[in-house]
Amino acid sequence: MENDKWKMTLKSRLTPDSLRVLLWDLDGTLVRGRRYGVFKDYTVPMLETVFGTAGSLRGMIVSGMTDLQIVEEALRREGITREHIISRKDELRRCYMDEMKRATANGQQILEAMPGAREVLRAVNEHPRYASALLTGNIEPAAHLKVEITGLAEFFQLPGAFGDESFDRRDLPAIAAQRINEHLGAQLQPEQFIVIGDTPNDIACARHFGARVVAVATGRVHSAQELRAHEPDALLADLLDAELLMKTLDKL
Repeated sequence: MENDKWKMTLKSRLTPDSLRVLLWDLDGTLVRGRRYGVFKDYTVPMLETVFGTAGSLRGMIVSGMTDLQIVEEALRREGITREHIISRKDELRRCYMDEMKRATANGQQILEAMPGAREVLRAVNEHPRYASALLTGNIEPAAHLKVEITGLAEFFQLPGAFGDESFDRRDLPAIAAQRINEHLGAQLQPEQFIVIGDTPNDIACARHFGARVVAVATGRVHSAQELRAHEPDALLADLLDAELLMKTLDKL
């Protein structure tokens, strides 16, 4: 168990301040749709079922946004308020998962792991200094389904933070850190967390919390040049070189 591994690590030759938790984004970083915009196959009907309209969702670019933020932005012109969305959040979750399971049923492979994702997660998992958690704009059950479908679930034993917990992605690292510290019985500091993601919002949420950040130019929306302008601690073209990732992390 990952928790047992880390509790043993805390008592081993490694000092607590040498430990690092990697907070992984999902879409565009570790997983992707087999075609661009595939998430709308299930989020459009979800909004239509719950609110009677998908608003502007069909035309939106949502890279780096939390699911709550996406819903708010999509429905803003329909006069549907944040308070209204919060009041329907449980219904949104249920309908979201119903539609997502329908879209991925009968062997429909609409999602896949990003090239190199499994290899880098395995390399991290085998190193005593590192552990992984999810930090994603997806609602929690959708995030878990995605890592199960793509064969990555085994690498995430620590609690994370998800897109049904805030309209602002910048809130998520603090939520994840509190849960992880409680889970491990530790007092890890912000600089011991490293956000890994493919959007400027991933960089911004890390900076807001005080974490380190590795940007990866693996998404379909933001180029390496654009990500570099937001000054991440490190920038990688992709996740194909596990050794390079480990060397990069060791410097942070």
